[in-house]
Amino acid sequence: MALVICAAELASSSDAVEFPPAAAALISQDEAFPRPPSTWLEVQVELTRRGFSGGPIDGVRGPQSTAALQAFQRRAGIADSGELDPATRAALGLDAPALVHASLAAEDLAELRPLPATWLGKSEQSVLAHETALELAAERFRAGVTFLRRINPEVDWDALTPETLFVAPAVEFVGRLGQAASIEIRLEARVLEVFDGGGRVIAHFPVSIARKAEKRPVGELRVTVAIAAPDYTFDPAVFTESQEARELGRKLIIPPGPNNPVGVAWIGLDRPGYGIHGTPDPAKVGHTESHGCFRLANWDAQTLLSLVWVGLPVRVEP
Repeated sequence: MALVICAAELASSSDAVEFPPAAAALISQDEAFPRPPSTWLEVQVELTRRGFSGGPIDGVRGPQSTAALQAFQRRAGIADSGELDPATRAALGLDAPALVHASLAAEDLAELRPLPATWLGKSEQSVLAHETALELAAERFRAGVTFLRRINPEVDWDALTPETLFVAPAVEFVGRLGQAASIEIRLEARVLEVFDGGGRVIAHFPVSIARKAEKRPVGELRVTVAIAAPDYTFDPAVFTESQEARELGRKLIIPPGPNNPVGVAWIGLDRPGYGIHGTPDPAKVGHTESHGCFRLANWDAQTLLSLVWVGLPVRVEP
């Protein structure tokens, strides 16, 4: 059972977090809820709980966290300053601590698998599972791997057992966010937002876009299919920068799993070859560019998958 801990001893502020020497120093059972957030860690956690993702949770204010806060402010009818002002703190109240004690079950650890380095090697696997306990924990709790290491300095992630407790953001689950009526992707801002029938934003995610401008579709699209745990067709013609691709000369079917190139979800659009999908490398979302699709962190792709339906309008803005 998870033991609740709080973030009260984290630095209050602004643009950085100073962590205590051991995770035990974070534990407190004396806090009363609800209350306004007082740190950027708490802001990130509460925004994520409400469907406003700022990328991997790390306790540090950055452009993606600020953009998520601005989206929430627009939803709440507050000036979208991106600042944690009194009105925003009042609207973004915490009902529970930002951190919990967590563990990974024996079946979770048993499913870890090394990831082959080659496309051919990947195609020969039955599933592309997480490689390490740290990678699995980071994805499950929507956190940066460096952040998890820093707040768990005594945890040996390479020797994790089901009895090992570690501290993690309390965001394993995101509740039902509402009924989606449309999706908007803004290329310049590199964000994807979901709107309800009243035009209110109900979800916000950072997104990666195509490296080449000619592969960025602009205009009105629609969702044609939504698939959990998809496989992936590796086409050497798309990966001309890869020596292996140039030598293969044939397509490969890459099996499902969190380390599949399209992650844990595929949302196809009504333009051949284009879709919205997950990625095994969430730290790069919004910072690097894809071969042509819209790429989300796996956890955000799963959240989006729960909202979309075939025929859902998708508008792509420059």
